[in-house]
Amino acid sequence: MKRASLLISFPQNRASFVLGRLVCCVGILMCALLLPCRTQAQKQLAASEAKEHIGEVAKVCGDVVSARYAASTKGQPTFLNLDKAYPSQVFTVLIWGSNRHKFGQPEDKYRDKRICVTGKITEYRGVPEIVVEDLNQIAVEADR
Repeated sequence: MKRASLLISFPQNRASFVLGRLVCCVGILMCALLLPCRTQAQKQLAASEAKEHIGEVAKVCGDVVSARYAASTKGQPTFLNLDKAYPSQVFTVLIWGSNRHKFGQPEDKYRDKRICVTGKITEYRGVPEIVVEDLNQIAVEADR
């Protein structure tokens, strides 16, 4: 009668065993580091709360009360200002000209709408902002 062979194969030498464990540990570490980033994006803030979360990835919601396409300015930015109009804006959504084609005419499309924008909150001249590169970063909450 033959003995049943084990289905698990063991490495032939110690170096292979150590390398296998190292690869496994690196994989687990990468998963642990990447998962918190995904959960941070779920944080939803009012536009007025964003200033307390500079450097974080979050979803920021507010009313687009003023919008401007600065076609003659370097980089051709489009500014969507939330909750208060420029120059007293509470939060700014910035779309650079190189990405503008993805949004159509965002200054018209989003004006007077309640939107949520997802991304990393940065600060420019004391005003929190998110630079938007893709259409899926902006969601219209409801028509006004």
